[in-house]
Amino acid sequence: MFAAGFVLTPLRAQAQWWSGKPADFEACADIAEKAATKEEKASRLGDCHSKFAGRRKPGGGYTYFDFMQNRHFDIAGPNPTPEEQRKIDEEYIAYLEQQRRSTIAAAFAKQQQVQQTSLITETEKVPVPRQNPARQQAAATGEPKSGDVRSRTRATNCAKDSFSCEWPRLSEGIKEIKKLFGPPPNKAKRS
Repeated sequence: MFAAGFVLTPLRAQAQWWSGKPADFEACADIAEKAATKEEKASRLGDCHSKFAGRRKPGGGYTYFDFMQNRHFDIAGPNPTPEEQRKIDEEYIAYLEQQRRSTIAAAFAKQQQVQQTSLITETEKVPVPRQNPARQQAAATGEPKSGDVRSRTRATNCAKDSFSCEWPRLSEGIKEIKKLFGPPPNKAKRS
């Protein structure tokens, strides 16, 4: 019976126990530190990294750091079992899906922001029709619409010293001067 139990024991555990090989990363690193040269020490430490994925936890047990997810997983031994590795892989798939969703949401939000910005810019470029203040005032007071109201409106809405705004005023001034100094308009000649 004892021999059957000994035969069924995993060979890896048997080989490590009999040969005095390290059981986990920390034990392996302790042995690597005793190497004679820096190069040999670095080589042995590299071997430790490749043999053992897990690291000892202070309270006991082991933890595995998955750099792809930037997180730790608790595992039973110095290396993840196939079941633990399957769980880590499933978590990684879920992590990738979450990253994909975050990227899509960020792109959509940026697109919305660009569209809103372009709408605001287009609105600023297109002049918004405004009610003429003189017309509003004339409508409120009941004044009849006339050319005088129009010229007063231009004068109040135009920028000072703007040719397009000053020209109608200048033109009307010239007409008034012509009336004062020029001959009276031709009346029908009496024969």
